[in-house]
Amino acid sequence: MSSWAIVAVIAIVVWGIVQMAKARHGITTDAEGNEHWTPRAHDEDDRPSRAEIEETRREMEQLRERLHVLERIATDNNTMDARERARIAAEIEALRSPGEGSIASTPLPSKEEQSQ
Repeated sequence: MSSWAIVAVIAIVVWGIVQMAKARHGITTDAEGNEHWTPRAHDEDDRPSRAEIEETRREMEQLRERLHVLERIATDNNTMDARERARIAAEIEALRSPGEGSIASTPLPSKEEQSQ
């Protein structure tokens, strides 16, 4: 068998497999060659009910709210204002307990950190 014949046989087999998969999933071709999906009886039973759809929508909204909170937590602690507040809070704590540490032991931000 020549190599071209082998390629032709493989192409015909692949085409047949694709056509069988389309038929199994309800895709049909009309006389003009247009493909349409036709629902079958057992496809109707697999559809989610309205209650399941609403429950999924509520869950998605809750997840979006959680994501917004996590984004706010991640970004708010990295702003210049948040760093400045943290530095001031550290200085205040150092002044409250002079025995444990002093302002001199609190590292001052470098010029690079201040410019950020």
